[in-house]
Amino acid sequence: MIIIGEKINGSIPVVKAAIEKRDAAFIADRAIKQAEAGADFIDICASTAPEEEIETLQWLIAVVQDAVDTPLCIDSPNPRAIEAVFKDANKPGMINSISEEGDKCEILLPLLAGNSWEVVGLTCDNKGIPCDLETKLAITGRMVEKADKLGITPDRIHIDPCVMALSTDNNALVNLGNEIRAIKALYPTIHVTGAISNISFGLPVRPLLNKTAMAFAMEAGMDSAVLDPTNREMMGTIFATYALMGQDKHCRKYSKAYRAGIIGPVGQ
Repeated sequence: MIIIGEKINGSIPVVKAAIEKRDAAFIADRAIKQAEAGADFIDICASTAPEEEIETLQWLIAVVQDAVDTPLCIDSPNPRAIEAVFKDANKPGMINSISEEGDKCEILLPLLAGNSWEVVGLTCDNKGIPCDLETKLAITGRMVEKADKLGITPDRIHIDPCVMALSTDNNALVNLGNEIRAIKALYPTIHVTGAISNISFGLPVRPLLNKTAMAFAMEAGMDSAVLDPTNREMMGTIFATYALMGQDKHCRKYSKAYRAGIIGPVGQ
């Protein structure tokens, strides 16, 4: 599982306050804890006023890069903001995200030509997030074709089918599983990602739903996720699911994670 650490996002109240105060120590601590917990990428999202976003992203990039060696996932709904700060990253990472909305592909995909950067692709367009599988597959296909013209192979793309809330769609997880399988069938080397916690929005005992949904999504083929790597129960679910699916020979990774203190009761 490719883990994209989600804890440096200005939409989180404590992070918003730290950004406003330019509390570098707080941001660095969040980056370090996610890296130590196994994050493959550290997502940074400013979630500030548009006129402040570029400067805020530049500050976040500098703070996080000083704290950890983990690659960045530069996250913004504004492709021009990502374009403006792209050069500030000191190593290849990930862009979050492209879609068929507006000119995001046209602005961002050229940044990935000739390097090893990866990219998240949302299955949405100018009409929003489609409900049907066929439209999501068509959007995926168009993004893959645009990437291919620039030499960007599917294994560098993380398709996000847009996890919907179970509280508003009783078939949200069933549909997600169908979408994952269909995307993987078309593009076996592509990654499928998403914010699995969206599934539990508006419902009680959210962690229970999130962990269970992750196991089902992994069985369908999800191999990338935006989540909190310091959440020991979620990380335990991920390691356990791989072992139970027969994808962890002799349960070595599961046992190693336990010995390293990544999973299991604290202090054990």
